[in-house]
Amino acid sequence: ERGTDEMNKLSDKIQSGAKAFLVTEYKYLSIFVLLVFAVLVILYSVDPPTGAGNGDRVDGIRAGACFLAGAMLSAGAGWAGMIVATDANVRTTQAADKQGLAVALRVAFTGGAVMGFTVVGLGLLGVSLFFFLMTLNRSGQFLDNATDAETLIAAIDSLASFGFGASSIALFARVAGGIYTKAADVGADLVGKVEMDIPEDDPRNPAVIADNVGDNVGDVAGMGADLFESFVGSIIAAATLANGDPAKVALPFWIAGAGIVASVFGFFAVRTKDGANQRQLMMALHKGVILSSFLVLGLSAIIIWKLFEGDASDEGWKLYACIAIGLIAGILIGQATEYFTSYSFWPTQSITQAGVTGPATVIIQGIGVGMISCVAPVLVIVGTILGCNALSGQYAMSAVGMLSTLGVTLATDAYGPIADNAGGIAEMAELEERVRETTDALDALGNTTAATGKGFAIGSAVLTALSLLSAFKDKAAVETVDIGDPVVLSGVLFGAMLPFLFAALTMLSVQKAAGAIIIEVRRQFAQIEGLREGTAEADSDKCVAISTQSSVEEMILPGVYAVLSPLMIGLLIGPKCLTGMLGGAIASGMMLALMMANAGGAWDNSKKYIEIEGACGGKGTTTHKACVVGDTVGDPFKDTSGPSLNILIKLMSMISLTIAPII
Repeated sequence: ERGTDEMNKLSDKIQSGAKAFLVTEYKYLSIFVLLVFAVLVILYSVDPPTGAGNGDRVDGIRAGACFLAGAMLSAGAGWAGMIVATDANVRTTQAADKQGLAVALRVAFTGGAVMGFTVVGLGLLGVSLFFFLMTLNRSGQFLDNATDAETLIAAIDSLASFGFGASSIALFARVAGGIYTKAADVGADLVGKVEMDIPEDDPRNPAVIADNVGDNVGDVAGMGADLFESFVGSIIAAATLANGDPAKVALPFWIAGAGIVASVFGFFAVRTKDGANQRQLMMALHKGVILSSFLVLGLSAIIIWKLFEGDASDEGWKLYACIAIGLIAGILIGQATEYFTSYSFWPTQSITQAGVTGPATVIIQGIGVGMISCVAPVLVIVGTILGCNALSGQYAMSAVGMLSTLGVTLATDAYGPIADNAGGIAEMAELEERVRETTDALDALGNTTAATGKGFAIGSAVLTALSLLSAFKDKAAVETVDIGDPVVLSGVLFGAMLPFLFAALTMLSVQKAAGAIIIEVRRQFAQIEGLREGTAEADSDKCVAISTQSSVEEMILPGVYAVLSPLMIGLLIGPKCLTGMLGGAIASGMMLALMMANAGGAWDNSKKYIEIEGACGGKGTTTHKACVVGDTVGDPFKDTSGPSLNILIKLMSMISLTIAPII
């Protein structure tokens, strides 16, 4: 049920702003996609790769078609999820007003679930359909007498372009969405809360609609594209490393399908009661993830038993153990992230306490918390890699296992911006305080689930990127990598630098775009008579237009350099240097992404700890203002640069796998 006329008007403004952003972004991206499509067709048609597992002169069409499909499905998943999320926000506000906390949670989570199931549904459908299509009409010199295994290898090689298409859209969507959301957020917070001393989401603030639009384009469309890429990338990597073994090729597809079924049951397990506290709300969401995980384990056992029925080597059960390790690793990384970013625990509370002595100590404490938060996830990933390597010699199936419950885990993440928007609508529509208290409880939970989701996204991105790196080594025939080899070492150093340059470019883009928003908001408060008193209406469309144009323009430079780096290293220097570059980029990218995402999440919730729990004197105190500064610094950390690094390491690995046969 939608709300009052005023609530619906606000929701429609948010949705139209989000649509305008995506339309503008997709116009720019369509040019990029068509250019890459043409290059792939020419490259693979004029000089088709030769050797086992590669195809004929029609491979140019195959590679181009797969690239287009991956890009279009990724964009489509983001669009569909964003449309539903911007409709669910007002319904959540209405539920909070008329029916209470339990129903409001259900409405918001259902909106998030649409994003989750759209991503996994389109991802599995797309990669399965194009895998089937790539096995058809194989002809030419090499494949005239091809065995079934050779046909499978050739088909999977073409799928690398599907992953490249998904990765390209994901990178630009994540970067542009991140710049948009944080430019608007920083501008709204600094002028509204700090300078004008008005509440968050106050309708007098001209940037508040842009801020709410940003939540959707960054954390719904952006996160959806990010995890769509991980989901299909893990399947492609695992199938590539199967080397044409029919059972091993089929396994990741079956596990992904089982995960969708399990996630449906997990979705129905999410329930709570009115008056629930933060821990009870979190447990309600955990129930869905835990149930889905157990169901995946059960279904995976049946799949393994059927696929490897005649295998006396127990290889199937070793792969089953890898799937289980990946599932457990995903849950552990989520728990570690929750510990470091939730205000229920010491790390975030320590940042709030640091606010007593001013904003400088808030920043110092937050950076320290972010750095130390890297330890647990890294140990989990290291254990996963070593365990899976000891069992089966490769760890791609652990990435498939980790992402198998994506339908429900992405739902818990996409729930966050819906709850945040619901609170914004309640504030702007000037609903009763009890409604805002309900939406604040949902929003605080959303901040934690968003932080947990970012940890999960980073962990799955690293495992996917490492699996793609392993697949690239196989395809490029890189037998050994000697770290003392100057070519490899130079690649490692160059690769380790890339995430820092990428993070710097995105941070500077947020600063530039936020500066334009701040100037516009200050201008409106100075020139529109009665705006401060609430008797005049703010021109929110102007801020939406500034955020849209700035973010789309600023995404081009980081995006182009992310695409060109592996191409230049691979084509000019060779596969060994490219292998080193990918290793260095994955290692430093993981550390930087974890540190930035967790520090930003902790800064955000240190402010919420004061606002919701009344810690250190509550709102309006100098401690609160110090934590607002920390939150503002943390915004681009956790929502722009940190999440974008996931896609950087996956995109470079996917491009490398795509060009492996021709370098």
